[in-house]
Amino acid sequence: MLGAVGAVGTDDDAPGSPEDRLRRFATIWSRAIFPATATSLTRPEFEQLLLPLARRLGTALHGRPFDTAPAHAVGEALVAAHCTDPDALVRTLGVIDSYLVLYCADTSAEGTTLVAEENRARCARLQHGIAAGFAKALRERTLREQEAIARSALSARSEAQQALHATEERFRAVFEGAAVGIGIAALDGTILEVNETLTRMFGGLESQVKGRKVTDWGHPEDSAQVWRMYEELVRGERDHYRSEKAFYRGDGTVLWTNLTVSLLRDAEGRPQYQLALMEDTTERRLLNLRLRYEATHDALTGLPNRTLFFERLEKALAAGENARFGLCYLDLDGFKAVNDSLGHSAGDRLLVEVADRLQACATAPGEMVARLGGDEFVALTTGATTRRDVDDLAARILSALATPIHLEGREITVRGSIGIVEGPAGERGPADVLRSADITMYRAKSAGGNRFEFADREADERAITRHGLTNALPAALERGEFFIEYQPLVHLGDGSVHGAEALVRWSHPQHGVLGPDRFIPLAEHTGLIVPLGRWVLEESVAQARVWQERHADGGPLRINVNLSPTQLHHPGLVADTVEVLERAGLSPGALCLEVTESALIGADEGLLKPLRQLADMGVDIALDDFGTGYSNLANLRRLPVSVLKLDRSFTQSMQRAPADPVDLKIVEGIVSLAHSLELAVTVEGVETGAQADQLRELGCDTAQGWYYARPGAPDRIHSLVLTDAI
Repeated sequence: MLGAVGAVGTDDDAPGSPEDRLRRFATIWSRAIFPATATSLTRPEFEQLLLPLARRLGTALHGRPFDTAPAHAVGEALVAAHCTDPDALVRTLGVIDSYLVLYCADTSAEGTTLVAEENRARCARLQHGIAAGFAKALRERTLREQEAIARSALSARSEAQQALHATEERFRAVFEGAAVGIGIAALDGTILEVNETLTRMFGGLESQVKGRKVTDWGHPEDSAQVWRMYEELVRGERDHYRSEKAFYRGDGTVLWTNLTVSLLRDAEGRPQYQLALMEDTTERRLLNLRLRYEATHDALTGLPNRTLFFERLEKALAAGENARFGLCYLDLDGFKAVNDSLGHSAGDRLLVEVADRLQACATAPGEMVARLGGDEFVALTTGATTRRDVDDLAARILSALATPIHLEGREITVRGSIGIVEGPAGERGPADVLRSADITMYRAKSAGGNRFEFADREADERAITRHGLTNALPAALERGEFFIEYQPLVHLGDGSVHGAEALVRWSHPQHGVLGPDRFIPLAEHTGLIVPLGRWVLEESVAQARVWQERHADGGPLRINVNLSPTQLHHPGLVADTVEVLERAGLSPGALCLEVTESALIGADEGLLKPLRQLADMGVDIALDDFGTGYSNLANLRRLPVSVLKLDRSFTQSMQRAPADPVDLKIVEGIVSLAHSLELAVTVEGVETGAQADQLRELGCDTAQGWYYARPGAPDRIHSLVLTDAI
């Protein structure tokens, strides 16, 4: 299908405004199908004709609720514009498949996998609607032509009765030369006359048709309505009827037709004959079936694709009371390594083999397997015992994958992670169910893979919240939703405030104030930690400068700012820090950068170089969370640090009375080692006076914790200086 539009040419990036994107889509569409039209319009004029149709498709794509009626109307409009060549339909469907979502999707809703998936599913359904509308309009156009022929036939028949031979010859010319099949039958159903076209439609032998009864042509797919209308016609209760009807030919093949049957009356109005007009729609029906198959099945594996799977899932979820469903969402473990090592061709053959095995696992009534894309597959089961059935289905899938696959002369062991959602129909929609299964699958993958997990609503909510926070992070920084609280660092000797640690917070519009543990890992994962960290550094350094200017008599306050591992690897760390200090007018000695111990385990000289440069400038480097990692204490000599921050786990053991003597000895030893290396020692998590006294006796230099102050606004820091912490 894509080949039909391959010569059109497109831009890599769609224009900015929605109207520009829409006009570009109309241009692509007109270039694709203009050669296949029978119109007197120029191509630019034809493009203007397609523009409102493109607008209707774009509106339908993101309409709420979703409706395919506009697509039907577009198909009908194409026929009205003389785009009746089947190639015009094929090219139109190719353009819609390749470019509708790109140029006409609602860009304000983009950014999530689910929205993209819904757009593709909607696009497929719009293609079906266009094909259906096109076929309907083409059929109605043909029927109008048939009716004109029928009227001519009836007129010729009437004139034949009045003018005998002359009018009979005219009727015979219409009858024999018609492009549609025409047959005349008695009221009892005996076929009296057939034209050559109808004879060819039924295999070429007039004897196979003439003389037989109409009722002999029944077909299993006939609806009861067809034969009810036939009985009404021969009784004179209706003058005509239309239907789509299948016939068996003499060789057993099936002929599909658009059938119009009219009642012929005598001069007194009594029923006399029945006249049938047949249009052969077999090829058109096969084309529609082929288009439907291509639109609903995966080209590589032959499995149902995402579109057909969503149709089945929607049906399963709307099955009514007492109905249940079970869904397995499978992702292959390590499939990328196969593509990278053996090539995509080998990867495709692997996917075909996996698809065959999955299909062999889902053979029970109510079970189906589909490929969503890439190495992601789904299996659906329905029935009253889906809890047990879906468990068995998942076990069969993992067992089927366990047998090695022979590929490129190698044996490849395939593993998979499966997320299972099972429950009653009607409670959730298809997108919600698939999202839950996807989240659960990743939970199984995180647990080591080659296993299946059942969905858990609480785990889903946590994952959805994490995803939402990740997507909201960039805009939150632009909107100024982050703010900083400061926690004092207190001298254990005299109780004076030595400085403060800057702690970033997120004032989220829905979730309230979030601590760094909720969003810093997400910022690390997305890379936003670099601009966020720079903002924290700028704000904190500027605040330290304000403290110095307003309270010069209270002594300089140092500011401690945390550095993440990603920031450590950023090439602009030193330059950014220097620029921030110079712009604020703060001396390097008033800044301390805190780096976690785990970030420096095994650090090479390349990583330590920027820290050495900052230390040489006078910036203090603190080794945060010391005592939680596995670094060699001897490595402290090669690290450019001037402060050790003991982890709060040491102070927690001091809350018990008496304190753990082992922890006391460890802290005493760390303090002694640090002082011998000319390092200051800061302790976190001090919550009681007893802890502070013990830490002072052990020789620790500074401390922070709720005993002194909780993190708060910057104006509280200096008040603590004035009132004394101890």
